[in-house]
Amino acid sequence: MVRFIIIRLLQTIVALLGISLLIFLLVRATGNPIDLMRNPSSSEADIINLKAQFGFDKPYPEQYWLFMKGIVHGDLGKSILRGKPVTDMILQAAPNSIRLGLTAFIIGMVTATLLGVLAAVRRDSWLDNVVKFLAVLGQALPGFWLAIMSIWVFSVYWHILPAFGTSGPANYVLPVGCLAFFLLPGMMRLVRSSMLDVLDSEYIKLARIKGLPERVVIWKHALRNALIAPLTVAGMLFANIITGAVILENVFAWPGLGKMSVDSMIARDFPVVQGITLLVAALVLMVNLLVDITYAYVDPQIRYQNT
Repeated sequence: MVRFIIIRLLQTIVALLGISLLIFLLVRATGNPIDLMRNPSSSEADIINLKAQFGFDKPYPEQYWLFMKGIVHGDLGKSILRGKPVTDMILQAAPNSIRLGLTAFIIGMVTATLLGVLAAVRRDSWLDNVVKFLAVLGQALPGFWLAIMSIWVFSVYWHILPAFGTSGPANYVLPVGCLAFFLLPGMMRLVRSSMLDVLDSEYIKLARIKGLPERVVIWKHALRNALIAPLTVAGMLFANIITGAVILENVFAWPGLGKMSVDSMIARDFPVVQGITLLVAALVLMVNLLVDITYAYVDPQIRYQNT
């Protein structure tokens, strides 16, 4: 297990280096941010001074070296749009995204697991049909449409929930509900499918023959082994929800990393885009590592000594 963790950590470092180079080149392929800052009265000397101020007068290899050197020292640069340190901007916006994403993740995962298990236990019942209908509905509805419709119904028409802001618990209801809803389809179907496979296995039949209570068979023996596949998806969903709720954060004007990333892309604010992208990449890679380690706990048959 120790050898596996060391290898995965090395792979994570190499992947982050590759991602840093890729995002460095891609953001510069979108154009020069100086073009958005210039005006008809700007002279060539003004343009040259702006490029020197933000380091765009240097060749790409030198810019990338300075970028990586700053990362090693915990400095992601300064925002071109706001003139603030990118690290401070991310630290300010990240808690909002974490609170939104973590709440939606917990609610969505618990709901999806319960509905998936009940649908598998009561196969072909009305409950199973409702779960399958919700799964199809959740996959068919666009995220922005559901968010806009929820604002129209609960904020504009009924006036019972606020549509924007982070001032109180009521502000979390609509964005958390919409975000959690999109966790349900894939996770419910995956839990249901895994549970059906486990319930047909021989050791579950043996447990029932031994006279174990049905709730023990379902929630202890069957569910524990059925969670192997959903764990992988859950890890990816957790990383994507916390840092990737771009659409919902913009619809609900939620001051998180998603909204900040969109604003920065529009303004070609390279340092902010690079910082958020590296944060997302690091979080996804670390979550994948934690999921792989958790496998050994969930299923003792999985071992990594020979990895």
